[in-house]
Amino acid sequence: MSLYQEWNDLLKNQTNESFPKFWEEYAAAEKAIYGSVLENHTENLKGKVSELAEKFDTTNVIFVGFLDGVQDSLNDPASLDLENVTEDTEIDLSIDFKKLYFNMHKAEADHLFSLPQWAKVLNEQEREEITKSYKQSKTYHAPKKPGRNDPCPCGSGKKYKNCCGKNA
Repeated sequence: MSLYQEWNDLLKNQTNESFPKFWEEYAAAEKAIYGSVLENHTENLKGKVSELAEKFDTTNVIFVGFLDGVQDSLNDPASLDLENVTEDTEIDLSIDFKKLYFNMHKAEADHLFSLPQWAKVLNEQEREEITKSYKQSKTYHAPKKPGRNDPCPCGSGKKYKNCCGKNA
């Protein structure tokens, strides 16, 4: 079984009793990894999966969970084939930090986007703009309803009031 499959099984098999312990372990590992990545943001995170997991004092499976979370924020997401990652896989992650900050908001991971190391990577204005952009992306804009004398959206060529709006 691949590490990625083990990660997915670990997620799926959590119970109400086991989840708090799992989340505590995963969140601690995630904070340590992201803290280091942000602290050393000018360098790519690279090495063997097993060595990096050991460096961050976590398991290979939990480290693959980190990879699963960061994949969408890579400059080239296709460069990381999670399905085939093993403990001996060499990785070299080039992270788009603006995309990462946005995705952390999207994942509602305040424990990550509030890390103090972000100040070294993105200035306060950039972080505020990304936060604003994220909030705007969640805003729902209702489609404009046709007026009585507008052409019917069904394409009949009739006025709305004489077609689909007749019984509205």
